[in-house]
Amino acid sequence: MAILVTGGAGYIGSHTVLELLNQGEEVIVIDSLRTGHEQSVVGGQFYQGDLRDRSFLSHVFESHEIEAVIHFAASSLVGESVSHPLDYYENNLIASHTLVSTMLRHGVKKIVFSSTAATYGEPKQIPIKETDMTNPTSPYGETKLAMEKMFRWCDGAYGLKSISLRYFNAAGAHPDGKIGEDHQPESHLIPIILQVALGERESIGIFGADYPTDDGTCIRDYIHVMDLANAHWLALQHLRISEASEVFNLGNGKGFSVKEVIETARNVTGHPIPELVSPRRAGDPAVLIASSKKAQAILGWKPRFNDLETIIETAWNWHQANPNGYEDKK
Repeated sequence: MAILVTGGAGYIGSHTVLELLNQGEEVIVIDSLRTGHEQSVVGGQFYQGDLRDRSFLSHVFESHEIEAVIHFAASSLVGESVSHPLDYYENNLIASHTLVSTMLRHGVKKIVFSSTAATYGEPKQIPIKETDMTNPTSPYGETKLAMEKMFRWCDGAYGLKSISLRYFNAAGAHPDGKIGEDHQPESHLIPIILQVALGERESIGIFGADYPTDDGTCIRDYIHVMDLANAHWLALQHLRISEASEVFNLGNGKGFSVKEVIETARNVTGHPIPELVSPRRAGDPAVLIASSKKAQAILGWKPRFNDLETIIETAWNWHQANPNGYEDKK
């Protein structure tokens, strides 16, 4: 039986497809390619299409014996979601509704969901635990939390079993350089820093150096993309064995400040990477660090690439080999 991966041509989705293939799974991939890259899909059967298209989805489900779904497909930019909330409700919630209703019509009742730490909003304590209050501060976080709740209600009503994975700052690339991170425009800190090292930007901007942290800059929990990919496979295994719906945080459990990330990138790349401090951005918490003890205890998950230098090294290898991203692979 096959595993259907929605959004499988995206950054985390493509790395999870590779992990599934390495684990011997049969994989079907759906992606609209609005932000994903078909070149990042290294195997399985690929379908280009929109999850809101019922006839398209039905065709995929009727063409394959699908056991479970891993659901990545979503719009995911916090700032954009504030400016265009209706787009996020349509592309995230309506698409997920269509997906789940199609799953249930075809007797598929297992889903692993790509959720986010944005469901928590401003944390009340550090590290953040799954039992902490959820109070999103953006439509992006709200739609992800609404999807989690939809799956939970569907468990009681239809027996849909779900695992929602709330992860923190994904970073890095596959260690052998096959695939990596390519967003247009880029919004993640580490690849933006590496663009400076590649000469594509003059400097890296630091938004706020007056936070209540040791060096005044924000602290975040960075998790390697292949560790996230492995967690999705372990979540699938958990659903196969226990059929119990759960929510898990995924993070390294330690944080690095913006200045620490920049300094580590300088060491890895050998580039001075000039920095430019500007005022804080609205809504940026000072510290976000995950407690992943639940995932480690129940899923048996343990990050393998848990030091910042290794994370940045894998990203740097990818960006050096592919300065134009997947355009270099066409």
